[in-house]
Amino acid sequence: MAKAATKAHPGVKSAVRIVVAGDRGTGKSSLIVTAVSETFPSSVPPVLPPTRMPDDFYPDRVPITIIDTSSKVEDAGKVAEELKRADAVVLTYACDRPETLDRLSTFWLPELRQIEVKVPVIVVGCKLDLRDENQQVSLEQVMSPIMQQFREIETCIECSAFKHIQIPEVFYYAQKAVLHPTGPLFDQESQTLKPRCVRALKRIFILCDLDRDGALSDAELNEFQVKCFNAPLQPSEIVGVKRVVEEKLPGGGANDMGVNDRGLTLTGFLFLHALFIEKGRLETTWTVLRKFGYNNDIKLSDELIPTFKLAPDQSAELTSEAVEYLRNIYELFESDGDNNLRPAELEDIFSTAPESPWDEPPYKDAAEKTALGGLSANAFLSEWALMTLLDPSKAVENLIYIGYSGDPSAAVRLTRRRRLDRKKQQSDRNVFHCFVFGPKKSGKSALVNSFIGRPFYDSYAPTAEEIYAVNVVDLPGGIKKTLVLREIPDDGVKKLLSNKESLASCDIAVFVYDSSDQSSWKRATELLVDVASHGEDTGYEVPCLIVAAKDDLNSFPMAIQESTRVSQDMGIEAPIPISSKMGDTNNVFRRIVTAAEHPHLSIPETEAGRSRKQYNRLVNHSLMFVSVGAAVAIVGLAAYRVYAARKNSSG
Repeated sequence: MAKAATKAHPGVKSAVRIVVAGDRGTGKSSLIVTAVSETFPSSVPPVLPPTRMPDDFYPDRVPITIIDTSSKVEDAGKVAEELKRADAVVLTYACDRPETLDRLSTFWLPELRQIEVKVPVIVVGCKLDLRDENQQVSLEQVMSPIMQQFREIETCIECSAFKHIQIPEVFYYAQKAVLHPTGPLFDQESQTLKPRCVRALKRIFILCDLDRDGALSDAELNEFQVKCFNAPLQPSEIVGVKRVVEEKLPGGGANDMGVNDRGLTLTGFLFLHALFIEKGRLETTWTVLRKFGYNNDIKLSDELIPTFKLAPDQSAELTSEAVEYLRNIYELFESDGDNNLRPAELEDIFSTAPESPWDEPPYKDAAEKTALGGLSANAFLSEWALMTLLDPSKAVENLIYIGYSGDPSAAVRLTRRRRLDRKKQQSDRNVFHCFVFGPKKSGKSALVNSFIGRPFYDSYAPTAEEIYAVNVVDLPGGIKKTLVLREIPDDGVKKLLSNKESLASCDIAVFVYDSSDQSSWKRATELLVDVASHGEDTGYEVPCLIVAAKDDLNSFPMAIQESTRVSQDMGIEAPIPISSKMGDTNNVFRRIVTAAEHPHLSIPETEAGRSRKQYNRLVNHSLMFVSVGAAVAIVGLAAYRVYAARKNSSG
């Protein structure tokens, strides 16, 4: 199971650049020359030019370039630039000069952090042959405190260029630290596989468990070996692998057995990889990960994730096949059949992804929770719809992580452009994106919360940043559409509208105001005019609705007259009264979706926009008049020419 593979995989570096640094006289240049030429130099220049090692020097056959550096203070800037470009850093000290070892922790390692060099570090003690025999101390004793403080140190090694002791190993470890890094896989402190590594290996195990019985049979184990290492396992080797696991993991229960009567379990599979890493055979685990498309961050390589080119006024939705797959996943993991996917069951779904994609905003708490704190099927699919709308590549990536085996690029459909929808006077979208505007304390957060079943709170909490809420809306005839509400803070509107294409992704805008507060109404109408003007100026006009919140309170004086005037002047519906406190939403979400389905209606018209249209009509009318006049003139000219020709011929 651990035979080396030399074929490059996605995410593997095609060349390695190693920079050697350290105090003056610690043996940097001699180390490099001896490693490349296998001969100790009688003399070396102060700084060597970039040195290339033969491609076949090490088994991975990846070219290595070694960069020597100056020890002069005046060259510190150049050294820092070289270190920033390194894939790995070799820091040297002289075994016969303890002060150079101290300088690693007092200067060199802090300096690497200061200039933000985040690559593996190999600490190398040179001139081992010159160490005082009376001061023999184990390398582990010397380096353990330093390695505790500086976790970026990958390996420590002592060598002698003069006596050719462990010289090739120095750059082998440096290259290995780049191509097969420990950090992403293993936690040295706890001596366990890191969570992301476990998740990736679990996904690989499931993909290889072809009969889905929870164990890798001998045939499946052999197929895995051939796929990853291009060589089959002999029957005796399979027996040997399983014997090692059984000896170390006898298992007191069904879940902690490494081997059962069906084969190697997930527990046993993970144990084997931890064992390889502990024994320094990281290339085995990395070969497996890379064969299945993982990069050094233990995520699928970019080339495996489709990208989608959308026009600003297009959006992305999952296809019916992808949605059906997700329905099946929901039913598989929601084992009780009570339409409540518990948090632990949701975590189980994403246990083969690097992490759960819904643990952070904007997805965290964006969907309605059941009374038991879980997700209904609609809420589960709504979260996927939101992720596809905001980041279709991320949605497809996570589909792949949870086992989707169809064509990833065919899992998403791009909708028709919104301006074409307006021309066609209808939208064929299944997911509508609604921007929610409103002044502070207007009730827009209460509206958004009511959409996903959150209780009403009397206390006011200002909206500091954009918040998303997503749910399924039932329409007449059993039709279901998904609505995404995006709450825009009042003080974030100016920044939003500073972008020409900010409204391109919007299907409909809603303006919420406190119906008992005249100043709230005034600010809401200002926002309406700002948004409408921006749409007119950019060509991304959007349907708009006004929502009169807090209908349980008395309206401000002249409220009806004011709202009627604005609605009629701008050519949109009268405000929709709601009371989140009383739970009376007046079918507002259905009305939002219905308005979004007819994108040519409910588009507000500002005075400036109306004037512009009248001007354009006048110009078009004048051009038409000129065109008709020109046509008459041309006809007249043609008639004159015919008349003149006849006259000349008769003459």
